[in-house]
Order: sequence, then C-alpha cells, then structure tokens
Amino acid sequence: MKVVSLSYPISSELKQQLGQPQIAAIGQFDGLHLGHASVLSTAVRLAREEDVPAALITFYPHPKDVIRKGSYEGYLTPQPDKEALLADMGIDILYVVEFNEALSKVSPEAFFTDVLLPLELKTAVVGFDFRFGHKGQGDADMLAELGKGAMKVITIPPFLMSGEKVGSSSIRTALKTGQLSDANRWLGRHYRIRGSVIHGEKRGRLIGFPTANLELAESYVVPALGVYAVFAQIPGENRRIPGVMNVGVKPTFHEGITKPVFEVHLFDYEADLYGQMLTVDLVSYIRKEHKFESVDELVEWINRDAAEARTILSESE
Repeated sequence: MKVVSLSYPISSELKQQLGQPQIAAIGQFDGLHLGHASVLSTAVRLAREEDVPAALITFYPHPKDVIRKGSYEGYLTPQPDKEALLADMGIDILYVVEFNEALSKVSPEAFFTDVLLPLELKTAVVGFDFRFGHKGQGDADMLAELGKGAMKVITIPPFLMSGEKVGSSSIRTALKTGQLSDANRWLGRHYRIRGSVIHGEKRGRLIGFPTANLELAESYVVPALGVYAVFAQIPGENRRIPGVMNVGVKPTFHEGITKPVFEVHLFDYEADLYGQMLTVDLVSYIRKEHKFESVDELVEWINRDAAEARTILSESE
C-alpha cells in the first residue's frame, strides 16, 4: 500500500503526479469498524471491477482533535495502526490529508475543486453520515451534485447489528464504560493497543506476578479502569501469549494518581521484555479496579483474575 501525505493547498506539481483514474473511500474511519468496512469493501470491489487503484482519503489529526469539538480523547486506531489494517483490507493508495486550522475553514466547494477533482476520482464512496468542508457544511448529496459529470458518488447506508447502528462514538463509549464485548463485536476484532515496556515499581515481581509496564505508543482511547483478559504479541515471536492486564491508578498503594497505568502479566513467560514493543488485544473485561485493604487480599484477587483470564482465553484460541 502506498501512503501519500497531503497538505492544503496541494501544489500543481503534486496534483499532476497524483492524478489518475481511481476509486476512493473518503472519511475519517477511526476504528475501522464493521460499518467502515462496508464502505471500504465497496470501494475495493468497484476498483477491482474497473481495474483501477482502490484509494482511501482520510484526515490526520482527527478534525475534532484540532477544532476541540466535543470530548474527543484518543484514537481507536491511531494512524500507524490504521495503516497496518488498511493494507490488509485491499487499499492500494492511502491519502493522509493534514487537518489543521486552515483546512477547517475551506468550503466544501473548494475542497472538491482543489483536493478531490485533481485526483481524477472515477467514484467516491462515502458513509451515510459523511460531512466535509467548513463546519461540515457539505454532505453526500452535495458531493454528488459537485461531482456531476466528473465523479460518481456512492453513499453506503448505516451498518446495523441487532438493529443498532455501528459507529465510532458507540465503540468509544462502550470501551470507557467497560462494555468491551460490545466494542469488540462492533469493531469485528479485539480492541488493540501498543506500547513499549518500561521500568515500573517492580512490586508485581515481589508478590509473584511480574508485570510488563506499558508506555503507550500512541494516543489511544483509554478503556475503563479494571482487569482484562488479553493476548499479547512480542516482536519476533509468531504467537499470541495469554495474560491478564490491569488498567488503573493502583489505589491500594497510591492516592492522587490520575494517569492510568497499563500493567500486563503474561502467563508462563519469563523473558526480559524491557524496551520491547508489545501489541495487546483486549479480549474480555473481568472486573473494575478495586482498592484492597491489604497486600494479601490483593494477591488473592490477582489469583482469581488470572484463573478467570486463563479460562476465557483458552476458549478464545
């Protein structure tokens, strides 16, 4: 997959280089959930039928992250994760448009004329709730009107599961409220984070549960505080390692911590992981984070959590 970074306005030279018959899905696509997959699969199918490249046009940073609209905190799929997923979904060209204050003020008409038209799109595929241009003034109908005679527009309807629309906002809410099973179902895969292993307080080793403390590699949506059954992947090892992860502020030992700590205990694994980049799939939410009255009580609960996680993960393999 070819990745092309764009910034507005696009130079005449770059327009000449990029212009070619192609079919593109357009949107933010944070999460690349099943609803997004329905848009992308349509674009890829049409591109294969037309024997032209399948492209995706997206924006980074997220517009809400730039204009501070609503309570937007973290990404479901930060840009590196999104690129890895898209390469497996059949996208040939990924256009990443830098979203900044200047672009936020560009009218729908100017965006079409200055960004989309030079790419020579044969067809644009968008979701039913697609918006573009200054203050989201443009929608799919406007894009179709602007594209008359030059570009076809296909609008994909909402993707429903059990009568409920699958959307990024719903997934974010589910993660933050401990409804991991819903989030994973709507994503079509396990929610995934990546982080490098750093030195922690080494308290877990003293109580018989050594943990890998993660410094997240990207600005992810932080899931609900608590204990999770997880699978971890380590560079160079072609396997998933089962484990249990605590996301929390360690109330048994500390007060006043506000930034959650990610601690992963891998079952039956003893290698030195410091400096390694771990990829962690959140499989199941076991319980909320608790403050315990003693270390002995904490150890008792950790044993329970580990046993439950082993059972859950054995059924997930």
